[in-house]
Amino acid sequence: MNTSLLKTPIGILLLFIGFTGYSQIEIKSKIVDFATFTPIESASIYVQNSTVGVVSNRDGRFELSVPQKLVNDTLIISSIGYKSYKSIVKDFDASMDIFLEEDVASLDEVLLIAETRPKTGNDIVLRAIEELPETLPDSSYIQKGFLRHKEKNASEYKWLIESAITLYDSSYNAGARKNLKLNVDETRKSFDMRNVDSLFAYTAYLKNRTRNKKLRKNNLRRDTISTSSLVKAIRWNDERVNGLDKLFRGKLNLFRNANQSLALFGDRVLEKHQFKLDTVLVENGKKLYKVKISKGSDFVGLNTPDIYNEGFEAKGWLYIDWDSYAIKKVEYQLIAASDNQKKRSKSLFGTLVNHKLVMTYMEYQGKMYPKYIYYETPKLVNAGDRSSDQVDKDGNPTQDKNEFYYNTVQEIVFTEIIRDHDIIKQELSKKWSEDIFSPRPYHPEFWEDYNVLLESEEEDKLIRDLSRRAGLFKE
Repeated sequence: MNTSLLKTPIGILLLFIGFTGYSQIEIKSKIVDFATFTPIESASIYVQNSTVGVVSNRDGRFELSVPQKLVNDTLIISSIGYKSYKSIVKDFDASMDIFLEEDVASLDEVLLIAETRPKTGNDIVLRAIEELPETLPDSSYIQKGFLRHKEKNASEYKWLIESAITLYDSSYNAGARKNLKLNVDETRKSFDMRNVDSLFAYTAYLKNRTRNKKLRKNNLRRDTISTSSLVKAIRWNDERVNGLDKLFRGKLNLFRNANQSLALFGDRVLEKHQFKLDTVLVENGKKLYKVKISKGSDFVGLNTPDIYNEGFEAKGWLYIDWDSYAIKKVEYQLIAASDNQKKRSKSLFGTLVNHKLVMTYMEYQGKMYPKYIYYETPKLVNAGDRSSDQVDKDGNPTQDKNEFYYNTVQEIVFTEIIRDHDIIKQELSKKWSEDIFSPRPYHPEFWEDYNVLLESEEEDKLIRDLSRRAGLFKE
């Protein structure tokens, strides 16, 4: 990055409003497994020695806008367990799919290399946590990214938000609660077609504000409650489950917040988790430990205010760099395990899987930065309603399960890293808001060359159906 240019007013203007169409090259293709012909999801597509990049969608497809100044640099397409594909940007051939071949190291062979290396999964993970001050950023930075928030029932989308976001973090060593900030810059799409019983939400909202646990919906009259108060209650329920602060400052930011009190991957990590070395994989010529995550002797809990998020067991996978012990990727699930959580999860959501998290990291100038985040959780639409298992006198369910809870997903892909202190200072001088649920300005020119996460074919159909229904609703 040319930091001398970025310190000028013209440079900063170019950075934040985007380059004009002729200064960008658009690259698009599909990434496929060479042996099985199946699409490769979440593969990394980036320009070497830069922060320009995206990830592939569920269909293996991607689109990437590359600044003209990088046309002679190397484009890299990589995925864990595969040999990487490389091409000069200007020579990239988009007429054919990109096929990646499997690339796995021999576990027995690599474990004999040095006696001093950790041999067990537990020891490898403890070493990775110990190395976090070295592998994660030790100075302030800003990342630009793209957020897609979506909620759906069994058959259709009910809510969709697509926004450009900015993340500021002062460093790993600084606490996230005071030293990590988020801003929603622009909103590209926003459709909300949920069927929300706001009186239920308002009851839960009042319970939270007054601490009156005996309050019930039947104690309230709709004609005595202002519409603005009902809207506040609905937004309160949205934010407490899916606010960006919960994802970035909470326990599920497993490694960034490992230095917090009672962190899931903190001092007591082995009480709630156990780790087993599975194999050694390869990505872009570098070896990675693949470590299985399983339950420990104690339940996992998120300690979230006003939401019962206790009594889980963890499962998933960790991918850790062989040389530096940097975390490359984590796939993490929290599954209801205690009797109370099992009963609650089955009754309210019809599933024992309450949280699914995927986080991948990219290396830039010797440090690991978040690249892609996928977070999925069921969310009660009618907060405070507990009628999901009730039946009428004929034995028919009184509640439509499809409208009782929605499956909510947040996906974020970070496409740029800024470490220039002058730019960071200027950005921090602006007013920041991490509220993804409030209206934001929309400027078409802003999005012309902004790198986004490409929709899959299935998602595209659901989104088009949602926009059609939203249009009819407006009419």
